[in-house]
Amino acid sequence: MRIIAGFLFLWHGAQKLFGFPTPMPAGVPAFIIYGAGPIELVGGILIMIGLFTRWAAFVASGQMAVAYWMVHGTRALLPIQNEGELAALYCFVFLFIASQGGGIWSIDAVREQSAE
Repeated sequence: MRIIAGFLFLWHGAQKLFGFPTPMPAGVPAFIIYGAGPIELVGGILIMIGLFTRWAAFVASGQMAVAYWMVHGTRALLPIQNEGELAALYCFVFLFIASQGGGIWSIDAVREQSAE
């Protein structure tokens, strides 16, 4: 779950920062592009490879909570009404990852093992 969630999340950052694989729609505020983009790109990579996993996932979870309430939550309360399902899902997946860590297939696990 960690690897796939990180992989999918990093593409949101790539889209915001580089317009790849698809460009951002016109009119997106700069603070979303330059504030959220780096968190999504770098955070997604760190979560995917399992490096500083807990911190990266915690920050990404917080960013998704802010995105939900700033963008989607102003339209309606429920995710099904405000199209915020993805933001809510990322928020809680990353919160779970932050609480559980990177697992055995992570750079964090290798670093812990070599420290012993």
